[in-house]
Amino acid sequence: MSDSRIPVAILGATGAVGQTFIRLLDGHPWFRVAEVAASERSAGKSYAEATRWIEGNMPTDVAALRVLPCDVASVKSAVVFSAMDAAVAGEMEPAFARAGRFVLSNAKNFRMDADVPLVIPEVNASHLALIARQRRERGWNGAIVTNANCASTTAAVAMAPLHERFGITKVFMMTMQAVSGAGYPGVPTLDILGNVIPYIGDEEPKIEREMQKMLGRLDGDAVISAPFVVSAHANRVPVENGHTVCLSLAFETKPTVAQALAAIKEWTGDPIVRGLPSAPAMPIRYRDEPDRPQPRRDVMEGRGMGTVVGRLREDPILHLKLVAMSHNTIRGAAGCSILNAEVLVATGAIARGGTQ
Repeated sequence: MSDSRIPVAILGATGAVGQTFIRLLDGHPWFRVAEVAASERSAGKSYAEATRWIEGNMPTDVAALRVLPCDVASVKSAVVFSAMDAAVAGEMEPAFARAGRFVLSNAKNFRMDADVPLVIPEVNASHLALIARQRRERGWNGAIVTNANCASTTAAVAMAPLHERFGITKVFMMTMQAVSGAGYPGVPTLDILGNVIPYIGDEEPKIEREMQKMLGRLDGDAVISAPFVVSAHANRVPVENGHTVCLSLAFETKPTVAQALAAIKEWTGDPIVRGLPSAPAMPIRYRDEPDRPQPRRDVMEGRGMGTVVGRLREDPILHLKLVAMSHNTIRGAAGCSILNAEVLVATGAIARGGTQ
């Protein structure tokens, strides 16, 4: 029996985020993993031979795939999920876009380019309209669509309903980021056990600039950055999965706690996302308990695609403060890329039933 699902490729397939793509795409109703690609040292081996699998069982159909080099001559799929390191993504991803492929990227290289969408679908799916400008200005038939830094994603989803209704002007945020965000093998054991590392290279500048683009408004074929200022502190903590962000916010129109809580609970995000295979039933779940959210208890909310918010209260320096948490490798990485691709299918930008 033929498989009518869209064939996709995973670049950087042997790493932690690449493995998350493969787990999330196993049994996906619209996409099937047709190709896996990785570095030269892995190319030519079976995926099972090349990969030190981290979590659960490796899907048997992917285990037998031959690992390809990360180049357009070898990888044929029209839809490409990129889990490549930024050191190589800057060269590789444009090559695929020039060759007519849709590249759904987790790398930081192109997020802030004026013609590249930086998208969390519930928050700013409209920014996908930048694809037309990107193709026009770069002469590509394909496109690069990026998703944000994983901590930025947690904060942006929590802030979106408040910014839409009350207009955020100032953001102070402190992150507690899981070790899985550092990839595999990641942070050395003796550095992280019983410890907090108050520095993650380039993390704070990424958070501060990405938030303004994601929560900005589309004006024609340009994104006008949100007018708020962001101050971020980023910390690595001994948690396996789940980034926690403490936020203090100031607003153009100061809401009461009750008004802000209503905005959060009523928010459903962009309608285009509702009912898509990877979309959670509600993008935000608010927890009333005084000690939630917690990664151990809440990280798999909405199959890892939900954002859990709690501790909404008045702030004595700004206006309000709250805590948000989401799964960094699912909501903040591979899952968001897959949801971006689903939106592109739903809007007809990616054809259904594609052939390799």
